[in-house]
Amino acid sequence: MSKVFTIMEGLENMGAIRTGGQGSVYKGRRIGPILSAVKLLPTPIADESLDDKNYRKFVNEVEKLKKVNEVANPNVVKILSSGITESGSLPFIEMEFIEGPDLGELLAEPHEKIFTIKETIKLADQLAGALAHCHKVGVKHGDVKSNNVKFNVHTGNYVLLDFGLSIMSDEERRSSMRHAGAIEFMAPEQNEGQMLFQTDIYSYGVILFELLAGVVPFPLHDNGETARNTVMISHMEAPVPDLLALRGQNLPTAWTNAQKEREMHVPTWLLNIIYKCLEKLPDNRYGNGMDLQEAIVHNSVSVGNADNNSVVLKTENEILQTQILQLHEATAITQKESVMVPKVAFNFSIALIIVLVCLSTYGLFHKNIVYQPATYKPTVDYVPILLRYKPIPTATAAAYKKDSITNANKARARASFASKKKSHRKKFLGIF
Repeated sequence: MSKVFTIMEGLENMGAIRTGGQGSVYKGRRIGPILSAVKLLPTPIADESLDDKNYRKFVNEVEKLKKVNEVANPNVVKILSSGITESGSLPFIEMEFIEGPDLGELLAEPHEKIFTIKETIKLADQLAGALAHCHKVGVKHGDVKSNNVKFNVHTGNYVLLDFGLSIMSDEERRSSMRHAGAIEFMAPEQNEGQMLFQTDIYSYGVILFELLAGVVPFPLHDNGETARNTVMISHMEAPVPDLLALRGQNLPTAWTNAQKEREMHVPTWLLNIIYKCLEKLPDNRYGNGMDLQEAIVHNSVSVGNADNNSVVLKTENEILQTQILQLHEATAITQKESVMVPKVAFNFSIALIIVLVCLSTYGLFHKNIVYQPATYKPTVDYVPILLRYKPIPTATAAAYKKDSITNANKARARASFASKKKSHRKKFLGIF
């Protein structure tokens, strides 16, 4: 694009990035490869002196902006310089150029229409930190919207851009917002030209609503005056739509059923924060960025909300559990064969040890016992058989034989006596 005007000496105009009623943003380049984004304000300044109220207002607000960068913040764009253009006498502020898409681009095709819960919480934390950083030094942004939040491709951070409205006069701001502002992100009080800390909080809520629902609470269907008035009145009077119902309608078709189910479990604490940010009355919202950041930090790490936080990590945990199960199944087969032989040897060793222990125990309790055969006294009928297997000494045999004969004679004598006694008894009874 051809150069329209000279910004200032040493700062090359490389063409417009974005133009609008709130001013235009140009890409600038200093000596070498250093790029910057230059915000031009729409109202010229006739006299660069403190006697000119517009110039005085501009200088005062720029001084506030400089405080933002006194302490570096990775989520707030750096202010490099400010001044009045050499042609056109337009006030400008020069900021670092952030390489990467803005949220508006990330929500458009070919990207998904909504953010995941995990990424939304990341942005919620970083953007709340950016607002807290600005509000601490008294700077109100005034134009928080999707196009003014960029994803830095080099750092992976979300960065809040464009502090143009913060250096406009009240009348300039009122006219700009009414005719050319992003009315979908405007707080109700901005219709009257007011800009409060709570104004940034409301716009913050609209951004989070859009990321989760896939659409802002009150969309602008065309840029006509009637459509803009309808959106303006909706911000002031209409209830905020059901975020979860809209999210369910805008779930990406490419997601699996399991992922869709997980992504519908938006943490309750996050929904509550969004709805509090979208309160109609400023006093019902968080008072400033510090209060908002405290709410985000407290709820995101609260033990009492562990069930909500688990939704963010559920996918990673399930994947990890699946990998562990697969690892067990894979190693079970490998270990089965390698363990079989050692297992048999182990069982045999155990059995052998048991036997040895039993034998040792047996020996321990029987070491003083000598086996003694029972005494055996054969009868006279078995003497010849025993003599067949074991010769008996002559003297012992003769004695043994004599005893046997004596015993036999005694037996015959007893038998004869019994027979005679029986005979006498019968005669006594008269039987014979």
